[in-house]
Amino acid sequence: MMDWQTIDTVLLDMDGTLLDLHFDSHFWLEHLPRRYVELHQLDEASQRELQARIVGEQGTLDWYSLAYWSRELDVDVVALKREVQHLIGLRGDALDFLQWLKQAHPRVILATNADRASLALKLPLTGLEPYLDAIVSSQDVGAAKEDQAFWHALQEQEPFDPARTLFIDDNPRVLKSAQTYGIRHLLGIKRPDSQRPERELQEFIALDRFAEIFPGDAPVLNRQRSQ
Repeated sequence: MMDWQTIDTVLLDMDGTLLDLHFDSHFWLEHLPRRYVELHQLDEASQRELQARIVGEQGTLDWYSLAYWSRELDVDVVALKREVQHLIGLRGDALDFLQWLKQAHPRVILATNADRASLALKLPLTGLEPYLDAIVSSQDVGAAKEDQAFWHALQEQEPFDPARTLFIDDNPRVLKSAQTYGIRHLLGIKRPDSQRPERELQEFIALDRFAEIFPGDAPVLNRQRSQ
């Protein structure tokens, strides 16, 4: 059980944590390579090459940039995302967790590698924004969460005490980066993609459902939100 009295700030990842990663897995590894080949009238080998390139660039700031991929592939990536936007959805009890945090906690920040174009697509479809006190994208700060520069920039924009902060993310490389920065409370996600098997995180406790850290009858904390 999480001791919420020791936490002042909750940093939340978006894709694979609040949202089902199935949309992104399907888009980047299946839909985009297939549509790229169709639009440019290429062969299947080109599709496999693009899949390998996408996997190879994971974790870099460019990888998370829709403008980068649109430019590199000469396609409208945002338009292609809209073709499968029906797959965008919340994970399990994410909304229940957000509703509880809205009542109970002074500061909830979305700390995401998604760029602003991705946020513009997903936020209206998922209704996340009303539950967040701030949104910080890696695009805003010029560094991915895998890099220490992200956390320093986040601290500048939205000051937080690492010792009294909870961060939840499905990416073990990102969790390790946050740990290096000094964030004390770190949790992973067992099954970020609902269509794929659970993953085992060696170094971090992983959640199946958010209810594991906030029971449905959890009391609302008697603390004032910071202005």
